[in-house]
Order: sequence, then structure tokens, then C-alpha cells
Amino acid sequence: MRKHPLATVLSWLYALILAAPLYYLAVSALKTNIEIFTRPFALPAAWLWDNFRTAWETARLGQALLNSVLISLVAIVLTLALAVPAAYALARTDNRAARVITGTFSAGFLIPPFAALIPTVVLAIEMGLFGTREFQMLFLPASALPLSVLLLTQFMRTVPAALVESAALDGAGHWRLLTRVFVPIAMPGVVSVTILQLLTFWNEYLFALTITGTAPDVRTVQVALPALVSDATNLGVLAAGTVLTVLPVYVAYSLMNRRMQEALTAGAVKG
Repeated sequence: MRKHPLATVLSWLYALILAAPLYYLAVSALKTNIEIFTRPFALPAAWLWDNFRTAWETARLGQALLNSVLISLVAIVLTLALAVPAAYALARTDNRAARVITGTFSAGFLIPPFAALIPTVVLAIEMGLFGTREFQMLFLPASALPLSVLLLTQFMRTVPAALVESAALDGAGHWRLLTRVFVPIAMPGVVSVTILQLLTFWNEYLFALTITGTAPDVRTVQVALPALVSDATNLGVLAAGTVLTVLPVYVAYSLMNRRMQEALTAGAVKG
């Protein structure tokens, strides 16, 4: 099928709009402050690769990146471990209790994050986990469950009833139905939830700053990055630090890009 020329032009224009900020960030990471302001989109006159070393050492980004990776991975595993069985149960049940539970998860969207800040701080203190990475690992999955469960429930409800009945007649129990039937068919949804929550966990700032704190051994990259800001901020170094914090998420998204496209396509067909 031949594409309309206007569609091609609009596609390239959209790609340019998305690429322009990334290009600006990348070239700014290799410039001085003066060059960033006077030649914002030009290539650097002198490629200041030392900006990356300065950002890495000043903000101690190595430890911060390790903390963010560890917290995000553990939180994603816990989120899926809780959301997948819950979505399976709701997808297979159609009664008043299931609708109440679904409504309860939906109500989670009505609570703004900052409204839960003080109760969460009190909970962290009472648990003896204030100022630790472990509390972030437990808190982030709890905050991610409403969206994760609702999304996965919709995907699992598309599993053909005939396929479920056939597997049940072959002696499949709930665990086997979940792992052999529902999860494979709902895998686009699992990938979507994984990517969405990875971005959310990686970019979380308010609770990471308030609860985990700014100690270099426990802080995440989003908390460490402002250490590069001062009254005489070197914007090139700040841009280099930003590139270093964005790069892991970009690599993870690139690796999962194909599955994400399948998830989006499947979602469009289901709709």
C-alpha cells in the first residue's frame, strides 16, 4: 500500500520534533556554557568529553546508577509478582466482589502522590526503614499496582474461553492456566506494564528524596543529579550527567522496543 506524501512528511516532522531535544542534550554535554547559549544546535567547537568524567565524579553517579537499577529491578519483579495473579483472578471472576475490588484499584488513581507523602514517611519510620533503599523497593510496587492490575486484567480478559475450558479439561489447575495460557497470551500487556513502570520507577523523585534521602550510598540518580546544580552551574557538565542518567532507560527501551510495538498493536486490535 502506497503512503500518501503528506503522511510521510508528517512522520518525518514528528520524528524531528522528538529527536531535536535529544540532539540538543547530547551536543550540550560536550560544550561550555558560552557555547551552549551562543551556538545551541551547532556541533561543539571543542569536544569536551571531560564533562562526563566531571559529572560522574562530582555527583557520584556510579553508586547512584547502581541504586536506581537495583531499586527499579526489584520493584518491577515485585509488581509483576503481585499484579499478574491479581489480574488473573479478576479476569476469571465476574461477580460483585470482583467489581468492588476492581473499583478499589481504580480508586488508587484518585489519590495524588503528594497526599500520601506524610503517611508514607510515618510508615517508613515505624518499619525502621526510613532512609533505606529497601523501603523504596516495597513502596514503589504498592504505588504501581492500580495501573498494573487494571491493564493486565484487560489483556487477560481477551483470552478465549474455549481455550481455558480445553486446558481445564486436560487437568490444568490455576497455576498451570496462569503460566501456560494467560501469561503467554497477555505477554504484550506484561511488557507494556514492565516498560511503563520502569520509566516511572526510574524517574521517581519526590519519595526518593524524602524517604531514601540524599546520602551518597543510598540516593538514586534523580536525587544525585541536582548535586551538579549550584550558583555557578556548568551546564555542559549538568547535560552530561543527564545523558548518563537517561542512557540506561534508553538502552532498556531499545532492547524491548519490538515487544512494546507488539503490545501497542495488540492493544489497538483489542480496542
